[in-house]
Amino acid sequence: MYRPRTRQMTPLLLSAVSLLALTACEKKAAKPPPPPPQTAEFITVSPRAVHVTTELPGRISSYEIAMVRPQVNGVIQKRLFTEGTDVVAGQQLYQIDPRVYQAAYDSASGQLAQAKANAFTARAKFERYGPLVKAHAVSKQEYDDARAASDAADAQVLIAKGQVENAAVNLNYTQVRAPITGRIGRSLQTVGALVATGQAANLSVITRLDPIYVDVNLPAVSLLRLREEVASGRIQTGDDKSAPVSLKMEDGTTYKDPGKIQFNEVNVDQATATVVVRAVFPNPDHLLLPGMYVHASLDEGINPDAILVPQQALFRNTRAEPEVMVLDSDNKASIRNVTTGPAHGTDWIITDGLKPGDRVVVTGLQKIHPGDKVNPQPYSEDTSAPADRK
Repeated sequence: MYRPRTRQMTPLLLSAVSLLALTACEKKAAKPPPPPPQTAEFITVSPRAVHVTTELPGRISSYEIAMVRPQVNGVIQKRLFTEGTDVVAGQQLYQIDPRVYQAAYDSASGQLAQAKANAFTARAKFERYGPLVKAHAVSKQEYDDARAASDAADAQVLIAKGQVENAAVNLNYTQVRAPITGRIGRSLQTVGALVATGQAANLSVITRLDPIYVDVNLPAVSLLRLREEVASGRIQTGDDKSAPVSLKMEDGTTYKDPGKIQFNEVNVDQATATVVVRAVFPNPDHLLLPGMYVHASLDEGINPDAILVPQQALFRNTRAEPEVMVLDSDNKASIRNVTTGPAHGTDWIITDGLKPGDRVVVTGLQKIHPGDKVNPQPYSEDTSAPADRK
């Protein structure tokens, strides 16, 4: 009877299975090859001479502005100006009904005349009593009474003069005049309107447009730098020690007339660490109007050894401090804190933290981390796109 040779084949099968399992375990335990280094483009820092300017946003504000308001009560009879035109200081703008104030002036003038007449009579009587009291023709008491009456009459004259002057002032206030020279806006009150002393509503507003102010917010640290540059002569100043400044309009055009920095505030804004700097510009054509948004540029001269890096190479840490990624001799990346100066085109001027020969990563920042070894490639501005560190 035939029997299968199962027991003789089992060891052979077990050996084959074990060999296959061992081979599979060896293949599973083998480590994969490391990934290739990430590619990053870099620049090699080298100093060069650049023309430095500081550009700051600002708002235009009026050189002078006057709110025209009534000084007496009454009804407006006339408007004597054309809206939107230039007026000069002292020019009459409105006429308020003067009849009540004319009557008060006439009455005060009559009282003054009466007081002067009474004073003349009292003075004459006092002068006549002088010789008589010496001759004992009148008593000393009568003489003293005459002198007191004369002094009282003179006092009444002074009071009457004051009343006349007050009435004259009120009468003059019925002619509302321009307090400054400038461009007047629309009339906010019409003929027939009742106006009152101390009212909050304006009759009109006059704005002086030539010259005109530009107020900019300058970082306090930049103000210190600018003062040092003025002291060292890098920034050329005029005879009045004011620094020249140019202006770029909101549409990108450059304003034709240069201005000059006039003053800066004495207090630094604690929230923004900035100080308000005011520049004054000529504005003969009235192209600059209050409220316009502009950019003021301050010429800081030539920096012969400026270190520049593209703006996309700069990022900030959680404390908002500027940093860059640099490569060492082994192409390993590390982070370095830097101090920035003003912008120069699409670059930042680095005032501290970098030295000539340093290699700064420009693109690929989002793919590498400190300690990574990278595949460095020279930075090509034409083919690269800005990259920010995430």
